[in-house]
Amino acid sequence: MRWPEGKQFAFTIFDDPDSQTLEAGERIYGFLEDCGFRTTKGVWPLAPSRAPSDHGVTCGDSQYRRWVQQLQEKGFEIGLHNVTPHTSARTEVLRGLDLFRDYFGRDPRVFAQHYFSQENLHWGDQRVTGWRRLIYNLLTGFRNRDRFFGHVEHHNLFWGDLCRERIDYVRNFVFGDINTLAACPYMPYHDPLRPWVKWWFASSEGSKLVSFLNTLSEVNQDRLEQEGGACIIYVHFGHGFCENGTLNSRFRDLMRRLSRKNGWFAPVSTLLDYLRGQGRGRPITDSERRQLECRWLWHKIRFGTA
Repeated sequence: MRWPEGKQFAFTIFDDPDSQTLEAGERIYGFLEDCGFRTTKGVWPLAPSRAPSDHGVTCGDSQYRRWVQQLQEKGFEIGLHNVTPHTSARTEVLRGLDLFRDYFGRDPRVFAQHYFSQENLHWGDQRVTGWRRLIYNLLTGFRNRDRFFGHVEHHNLFWGDLCRERIDYVRNFVFGDINTLAACPYMPYHDPLRPWVKWWFASSEGSKLVSFLNTLSEVNQDRLEQEGGACIIYVHFGHGFCENGTLNSRFRDLMRRLSRKNGWFAPVSTLLDYLRGQGRGRPITDSERRQLECRWLWHKIRFGTA
């Protein structure tokens, strides 16, 4: 790949808001800004109206919402992580999407699904096909079989048409390779079997502090640079990256090291737009889908992650 501005590789982050506080977020994003990164932060636009599945702060908190808006003004992208941290009916999803547009001036371009929300689209065992679905259900103890309904027409949780109309990119598979583009060379791609999503993209493993640090090791950074690849790492910055107001020292050192390399550090949708502009982005074939599903299942066997 040729990257903009003569850069040698691309790197970005999708940050899931689970368990994140305003104080920790301010500390982490101040650091990212100082290092020159411009990444994507997922939010919940609606405050929960029922018991939430996670205690992370939402845009229902006006102080937090103002801070996220300031991040956007500084060049960070704001993405969607479902509309609130509990299952939402179609009417609630529509309200949340409208609020997102009111808060940030446009519909969300990037969406990563909150694992516990049953309005997720093509999720759980519907992420895979054929015999891969049986393997997935065995790995997960059948807990996620027929559990998600956002793509099921006439169900009260259906909102697939809204997703296709208002959101460009949706995250699906996660892989252990720092070079996300090498693990999923088709991204962003359209899947004809999952028509409610315009474009799917993959991510690299980093949901927990330990896995993030492993993926971003010095050896892996150098390999990403040598391969001229692209990394979209999926992370929960609310899970141990900042404790008692102090950033994890290993995280700080690795990110500073990466920032000194000749990388293109743009938000997720900017990176995916660029890939499409370079001729990527098309419907995947049955063979390519099987390949991605098998690779992802192997990753789940090794790491047990979503």
